[in-house]
Amino acid sequence: METRPSTNPPSVAKAYNGVDRNDFLFGWTPQAEIWNARFAMIGFIAYLLWDLAGYSVLRDVLRLMGY
Repeated sequence: METRPSTNPPSVAKAYNGVDRNDFLFGWTPQAEIWNARFAMIGFIAYLLWDLAGYSVLRDVLRLMGY
């Protein structure tokens, strides 16, 4: 029976330079960039939810500037 690569997905992310991509590493590494992007997405969604709840930081800053 022939198997295709798409039918057997890997259980973890493939290693990059011998290190798992999901490892939490400090410094200028691909792993750090992945975690940075994840935290940025969480922060952006948190801000959008905060803004939808009525606590608009941008509106308050613009009001202080006189716009």
